[in-house]
Amino acid sequence: MPWNRPAREGFRTAETVRLPYTDRSEAGRVLAERIVPMGLRDAVVLALPRGGVPVGYEIARRLDRPLDVLVTRKIGYPPQPELGVGAIAEGGAPVFDADLLGRLGLREADLEATVAAERAELDRRVEVYRRGRPLPETAGRPVIIVDDGLATGGTARAAVRAMRERGPSRLVLAVPVGAAETVAALEPEVDDLVVPAAPWDFRAVGQWYQDFEQLTDDDVIAWLDRAARDRGTG
Repeated sequence: MPWNRPAREGFRTAETVRLPYTDRSEAGRVLAERIVPMGLRDAVVLALPRGGVPVGYEIARRLDRPLDVLVTRKIGYPPQPELGVGAIAEGGAPVFDADLLGRLGLREADLEATVAAERAELDRRVEVYRRGRPLPETAGRPVIIVDDGLATGGTARAAVRAMRERGPSRLVLAVPVGAAETVAALEPEVDDLVVPAAPWDFRAVGQWYQDFEQLTDDDVIAWLDRAARDRGTG
């Protein structure tokens, strides 16, 4: 089920998307085709690293806009760190899954050490990726937040809430594929939600890509440098 929804106006369906995507670059080109008609002048394109950066590159290139990152970190359940109980984005407060915390018998205060460690890693990645540059100015401008997919949506929720605090004129979340329940849950958080495919049979983002290699910090920097060179600024 493909969705391209302006919030509070009802779903608009787009043509069927062939899955799996070849790779993140193809997925980014598919997203760009849906974003161009939205007429987002002077948009800020912010990709969630690492996987969202190749996707965001294609959108920024098509819109002829700079590409930057919005760094996020998952907050894991300490005995089982791969289980995300929340997330944090640069410039924002931690966002927790209250229902999951309740089922695990945890309070937010119990995770202070975990949050501190993830914030330190977030700060490290900001320095590595942006090399001292601040986030682009977003107040009064359209902002497009890009990732390679939505599973539970924790990091995307933290990202859009952090960005909402910065006063964009229009906040868009664009992902090539997302779990249908997660997409529906995130719709109230943004002004526009662009998701070409939202299957119900969703186990992991990687199942919807033929090539879903894990990216490194060096890969992120290479994509950002490539985007800057394309615009003659790098």
